[in-house]
Amino acid sequence: MDNVDLSVLKQVLAWREDDHRVVLGTITRTWGSAPRPIGSVVAVRGDGRIVGSVSGGCIEDDLIEKVRHGALGIAKPEIVRYGVGAEEAARFGLPCGGTLELVLEPIGEQSRLAELVERLARGELVRRELRLHTGEAMLKASGAGEGDVLQLTETTLATTHGPRWRLLLIGAGQMTEYIATMARTLDYEVIVCDPRDEYAEGFCIEGARLVRGMPDDVVADQRPDGHTAVIALTHDPKLDDLALLEALCSPAFYVGAIGSRANQAKRKQRLKEYFGVTEEQLERLHGPVGIKNGARTPPEIAVSILAQLTATRYGYVIPEPVQVVTKAPGVEAGCTV
Repeated sequence: MDNVDLSVLKQVLAWREDDHRVVLGTITRTWGSAPRPIGSVVAVRGDGRIVGSVSGGCIEDDLIEKVRHGALGIAKPEIVRYGVGAEEAARFGLPCGGTLELVLEPIGEQSRLAELVERLARGELVRRELRLHTGEAMLKASGAGEGDVLQLTETTLATTHGPRWRLLLIGAGQMTEYIATMARTLDYEVIVCDPRDEYAEGFCIEGARLVRGMPDDVVADQRPDGHTAVIALTHDPKLDDLALLEALCSPAFYVGAIGSRANQAKRKQRLKEYFGVTEEQLERLHGPVGIKNGARTPPEIAVSILAQLTATRYGYVIPEPVQVVTKAPGVEAGCTV
């Protein structure tokens, strides 16, 4: 579940506090093309108010109509499908004849959503198991990479909630603030490492955790896996190089370092000559970090870095951009696209 869907759960709790009846829908299976991934949620209030999304709006409209006309007065979870045939696919606007399967769940105290949201606020990874015959939910701790994100059987809907991706940032400077803040909205657990007092003492990034050890030790302690990214941001070789050495020897899906192309070349030379890093390992090092998009300010650079992280997560390689001359108002000529 990403932060967009977490906001749905928070809105559901607010509605419940005002004594509204609420039905929560969760995508459990898709066939063909589907506009939203498995695990996405939508909530419909008793008067037809809606939050979240499971399609481009067509299925949501149908759910609203059913709620308003009392057709969703369900007492326990139910499984429904949209777009099974060509006629339904055309009616609900599903692309390429796609099909969605939803579990519709009436929300009550037995749903344990308040406890779930509290645990997610603490950065926990939580497994929620919904009993389809009763509507009762159970919560338990879940390890990163444990099982599938979502599992549906004849009796149970199990969903995993919380950050399943980790981002370890070396350095607690200004750039870190923007990257960490944006990364939290993209469902990353953010860990910031900085042993320097002058930076660590002013650290204040909501949702991010500060670690004061030496970067190489911290990277090793974190045991980066295929859901972990490590980015060095200090410009100090004594801190960055050893952290990168540990990260490049790990299964981390992304390893990067800020700096110019010239500095990147020097960094790779140091890692190769002094630490024995192989050419194959150096090929994994992103630097200058981020996609080339003309970014100049710290927040713009943060956007470029997170765009590259997102592309890497989904297996895309972004080609070098082509520079064109433009005279847009307030923008210097020679922007990249």
